[in-house]
Amino acid sequence: MSQNFTEVWAYLAASPLLGLTITLVAYQAAHWLFRKAKFHPAANPVLLSVLLLVPLLQLTGTPYKTYFEGAQFVHFLLGPATVALAIPLYGQIRRLHAMVMPLAIALLVGSATAIVSALVIGKLLGASTVTLISLAPKSVTTPIAMGIAEKLGGLPSLAALMVLTTGIIGAVGGSGLYRLLGIRDQAVKGFAMGIAAHGIGTARAFQENEQMGAFSALAMGLNGLLTALLLPLLLPLFAGWLQ
Repeated sequence: MSQNFTEVWAYLAASPLLGLTITLVAYQAAHWLFRKAKFHPAANPVLLSVLLLVPLLQLTGTPYKTYFEGAQFVHFLLGPATVALAIPLYGQIRRLHAMVMPLAIALLVGSATAIVSALVIGKLLGASTVTLISLAPKSVTTPIAMGIAEKLGGLPSLAALMVLTTGIIGAVGGSGLYRLLGIRDQAVKGFAMGIAAHGIGTARAFQENEQMGAFSALAMGLNGLLTALLLPLLLPLFAGWLQ
């Protein structure tokens, strides 16, 4: 029985549509569980999708490269989806004008903190130089993080994994942390979420509040741009320490 299943799977895996299909099915199943859990942060649909897909790929012996040939269509849509997030932000234009300076400072400090903390923690845990470079852009959206890692000598696949992990942690734990710190301003919560947890955090922010989601989308886009400019400047400062 298992041999027949393996043979059928090997036949289906030859089609790029398989990766796309199982990705969409896994996410729909995960979102159904998310609704059943009454939208609890711990039941994040991205996290549940990963928990469904990884065992399936391991069970069938499907290489990630083969899976991604079909799933890359979803990856491509990340770009247009990110641009579309500017629409709800337009509705917050007055609030945005009033907070330009605080947001600019928060962006600079948050972006630098995300990079430096990743490098320091990774080094203390014994990570290699390649791993550290891949880990540094963990707080920006996946396409940007993969591009940055590749240009600087890291591993794009590892960078994507770090981005996914960071986003899930932010989306799951962000709301609880805000309550613990007594932060209630939706714009502040959203901007912090976007800097720290990129697209996955932004999706969670939109589920909580439209204003929070709009500012999270803004932070996600700006942090991606700033990290691409800032990381090549910061790495040489850590060059001797990272060896």
